[in-house]
Amino acid sequence: MHHEAPLYTLFGLTFNLSNVLMITVTSVIVFVIAVLATRNLAMKPTGMQNFLEWVMDFVKGIIKSNMDWQTGGRFQILGVTLIMYIFVANMLGLPFAVIIDDKLWWKSPTADPVITLTLATMVVGLSHYYGIKMKGLKGYAHGFVSPMPFLFPLKVIEEFANTLTLGLRLYGNIFAGEILLGLLAGSLATGVAGTMLAIIPTIVWQGFSIFVGAIQAFIFTMLTMVYMSHKVSHDH
Repeated sequence: MHHEAPLYTLFGLTFNLSNVLMITVTSVIVFVIAVLATRNLAMKPTGMQNFLEWVMDFVKGIIKSNMDWQTGGRFQILGVTLIMYIFVANMLGLPFAVIIDDKLWWKSPTADPVITLTLATMVVGLSHYYGIKMKGLKGYAHGFVSPMPFLFPLKVIEEFANTLTLGLRLYGNIFAGEILLGLLAGSLATGVAGTMLAIIPTIVWQGFSIFVGAIQAFIFTMLTMVYMSHKVSHDH
């Protein structure tokens, strides 16, 4: 079940070509969806435009559940990008995997902790940036000693914990799903009896994996807005 990643070293840096390929494919798919949904905007939305407006309204609801819209409205595009990007990334490895010369080329990019922890680091980093930008350095720093100064070490630890849990939660769920799908796919190739026994669980798990992928995209976006709220809202 274990397959090596296709690695390439350039200027002393090692690149995972599978990750490069899959994040590129994910970005292209999300970009194409956005272009198709906005190329012919109408007052009465239909088709793809209707879908994108639903996504934007959904993300708006997530933001408003964590902070006032005047403060959080600027994060709507970030939320829409995250939820669409992560959902598409979660789905890519479900239909099939591409293995060439024992190198795994096609998989969900979110099944790699490097990708999910990079996304998590970006989100937490942005929360600090906007905290300083919107509240000033003094107001931002005050959050680390509020309500009591002795909580400062715990607040620092919390920032690292938030990054790890945000990234590893997404990775763990997607990676585990792909492992089980791989096991079930292996059972399909063990003969007629194995195929008959494995085909129904495979279909069921495929459906469940779609649900898990959607939930994980929602959770990641929700927690992003929670972290943003903690840094930019004056009531936190």
